[in-house]
Amino acid sequence: MPINASPEYIAARKEYLAAQTLSQKIEKLKKMISVAPSHKGAENLRKQLTTRLKKFLEKKEKVSKAGGSTQKGIKKEDMQAVIIGKENAGKSTLLSHLTNAHPTISKIPFTTTKPVVGMMPYAKTNIQLVENPAVGSEYYHKGLTHTADTVLILVTNLEQIKEIKSVLKKSKVPGKQIILFNKTIPFDKNERKIKATLNSEKYNHIIISTSNKDNYENLKEKIFQSFDKIRVFTKEPGKEKSSKPIILDPGATVKDVAEKILKGFSKKVKETRIWGPSSKFPNQQVGLKHKLKDKDIVEFKTK
Repeated sequence: MPINASPEYIAARKEYLAAQTLSQKIEKLKKMISVAPSHKGAENLRKQLTTRLKKFLEKKEKVSKAGGSTQKGIKKEDMQAVIIGKENAGKSTLLSHLTNAHPTISKIPFTTTKPVVGMMPYAKTNIQLVENPAVGSEYYHKGLTHTADTVLILVTNLEQIKEIKSVLKKSKVPGKQIILFNKTIPFDKNERKIKATLNSEKYNHIIISTSNKDNYENLKEKIFQSFDKIRVFTKEPGKEKSSKPIILDPGATVKDVAEKILKGFSKKVKETRIWGPSSKFPNQQVGLKHKLKDKDIVEFKTK
């Protein structure tokens, strides 16, 4: 029994010892960790409890896989960024701040056992953000990271960057990578060293804080710019442009817009007019092969 153990910890330990099933043991062990003594003398105890929890979760995952996977596929949107990192890096908190998702937020390691999806509104678009369970855990979804347009690597120290990048290198992850350095309390003492290292290593990075939402607007812009997409608005004759743009790759044409609205729609178009950066003048009439630019407005008239 640890020195200065609280009554809550003693009670949680009794519940854990009385647990019968694996699920019950995991539940009670998580409770023990949440009320464990926080002083330095109990550091080994907390490590032991965390290691035990990880082994239980791995065992549960193996049992689950043996019985068949129940993981539902995630429909990938036009712009998708996946948040990855070690346990307790702040992934769930970041997702809850940036999107409409409500993940479970806890100091207990490995709380997230399956990907959590949210949508981040920005620049009149919706960006899909997905929280991947902790790197190194049985729940980490390699395939999700591999197919993401952008990978957001959330870390709380410099050592985690090399560790996670090593994992991504082995998996040959093709997506763009952004280091999100999550400031913690000791950050101010090491700020100069951290910034110098991030710059010298030429990491594509940004320093944020999930505790006070510091630098979030710059983070949103950085995420948006990472996709290298253009936004094209549509309008009907005599009406205002649409509030939400269509997301396309650079070099997309008027035909691409029509086909994204509805497959085969381009064959019904008899006239197209555009406003914006790619037009020589407002209300210019163009053909289906006309290449568009970001923030163009396209109006179709059908046969």
